[in-house]
Amino acid sequence: MSIAVIPARGGSKRIPRKNIKAFAGKPMIAYAIEAARASGMFEHVIVTTDDQEIAEIARQYGAEVPFMRPAELSDDHAGTMPVIAHAIEACRALGWNVDNVCCIYPGVPMIEVDDLRGAGKMLTDSDAPYVFTVAGFPAAIQRALRRDAQGRMSPFHPEHVKTRTQDLEPGYYDAGQFYFGRAEAWLRGESPHLAGLGLVIPEWRAVDIDTPDDWRRAELLYQALHGAK
Repeated sequence: MSIAVIPARGGSKRIPRKNIKAFAGKPMIAYAIEAARASGMFEHVIVTTDDQEIAEIARQYGAEVPFMRPAELSDDHAGTMPVIAHAIEACRALGWNVDNVCCIYPGVPMIEVDDLRGAGKMLTDSDAPYVFTVAGFPAAIQRALRRDAQGRMSPFHPEHVKTRTQDLEPGYYDAGQFYFGRAEAWLRGESPHLAGLGLVIPEWRAVDIDTPDDWRRAELLYQALHGAK
């Protein structure tokens, strides 16, 4: 059985109530729920939260909330790994035979159904513990510069100062949308970054929303792509 788990605690600090704040006409968390359901990949789409309002809105958009997340996994220091491990154990306690788990973050309005399907196929066709979305850096990481206290610039990698950009290996970063992994890898606490497969998405869809400015920029991009609301 494959399930989607959306971790959505209630205590967002930089953007209060971020997970249920209206984004382009509906609660932010709705985008993750709707994509998971539309993908057809999951027997259950669940939200793990400590917040009753988030739980109610999640149910309105078709997710299940079969348990509430404990307080010790709901503070600012709670990591994704223990939260998903707890969800797996709670679902197995319900009698669900959970094999694969896709952790989808709640703040992903640019998520695409085809990416979830593609990641699921990559996982099934490989022996990798995880598949997750990555995007390419807009500039060669080997040509990165450092700036000292006086403003003087110098290269991190002097050996590549004269190397043509097209001759440098491309670099990628975690797009922060979802991690589709095997349940036992989650329970062992294995990092997706150490042995996972990367599903490449366009850089413009790798939107990180941490501040009000991030929010506004992402909303404008979404509205431009899907029509203003």
